[in-house]
Amino acid sequence: MRYRARFVLPISTPPLRDAWVRIEDGQVRSLGTGIPAGPETDLGSVAILPGLVNAHTHLELSYLHGAVPPAAEFVSWIRGVIGARRQRPDARSPEILDALARGIAASLAAGTAVVGDISNTLVPFRPLAESRLAGVVFHEILRFNAADPEAVVRDALDGIRALPPAADVRASLAAHAPYSVAPAVLRAIRTAMDADAAVAPCSIHVAESAAELEFLATGEGPWRRLLEDVGSWDPAWTVPGVGPVDYLAEHGLLDARMLIVHGVQLSPADLLRVRASGATLVACPRSNAHTGAGVPPIQAFYAAGVRVAVGTDSLASTADLNVFAEIAEMRRLAPDIPARALLDSATRQGAYALGLGDRFGTIAAGQRARLLAVAVPADVDDVEEYLVGGITPDRIAWVG
Repeated sequence: MRYRARFVLPISTPPLRDAWVRIEDGQVRSLGTGIPAGPETDLGSVAILPGLVNAHTHLELSYLHGAVPPAAEFVSWIRGVIGARRQRPDARSPEILDALARGIAASLAAGTAVVGDISNTLVPFRPLAESRLAGVVFHEILRFNAADPEAVVRDALDGIRALPPAADVRASLAAHAPYSVAPAVLRAIRTAMDADAAVAPCSIHVAESAAELEFLATGEGPWRRLLEDVGSWDPAWTVPGVGPVDYLAEHGLLDARMLIVHGVQLSPADLLRVRASGATLVACPRSNAHTGAGVPPIQAFYAAGVRVAVGTDSLASTADLNVFAEIAEMRRLAPDIPARALLDSATRQGAYALGLGDRFGTIAAGQRARLLAVAVPADVDDVEEYLVGGITPDRIAWVG
């Protein structure tokens, strides 16, 4: 079937006007302008673009929507999450599974085709595999005090290997953050990545809050107190005395296989080092505001030439799972960033970071035909600017 639209956004090239996309057997076969021979479906005043990529979310936390109030300081918000999760310890309870299903449905309704989902339990894997979403489920490790670091990673890998095969969803590893994962566990994750190419990409929360920088520099502050309060403090831990990017590099986790999530507190020098490494920085500004982490320097991310992807984070810290709303917030925080760059972040860059750029993130021959049609008012001329202004699910339809 050939679909015609007022605009087609391949992403890798500028938008096409009065253009068409031909789809066959679930793949894009061709695209262009003009009127080739043969039947077509005219979708009218819409923009066809690739399904979006939510490069960082926590679908298994969807049941916490509205349960953890905003905080002025990040570690205080984390304490609220810990308290809320302890009230529902069974990750397979109907409440959690129902909320997870609603999160998947909401993601699809908002135009998401691919997710980078963080999970402590791997419970989301099967529902994702049975849905129309593609992506990577990151089996997240939190272990600051680990008597046997290699066993911690080995157990996580065993959980991944026990998962059933799925066409468009795979699993990999994630380290939670520099303040919550022991140095030896970080090194064991790197060893696993080096030994098995399937254990990549990898994700880690980095420079999310000022408290993280204080902890790595001095060993003190809110994170130290929280680790002590939950019984996870390791008195043998040596204060690194460096920033989080240098800390990752010291443990071999700063390279092109990494998704560095948040980056609120990254300095210009940090950003240059991230760019040189080839890692992708995943921005989640609405979550950062809710949790008290701060305002990410979106303008600086792009000015440094870093690969930038987009994530909503979880429904525990954001109003919805709409990536269009996330890029609208990025545009508000950094009005000089070109709309085309933001759309690239929400599609191609996210797919690349998740290792799925050969199938998703652009409209090109051979790519999967998971395409959106976004209704565009007749008076809109700059379709890219329109799309970064905040698109709601009622304006979105899937093509085909």
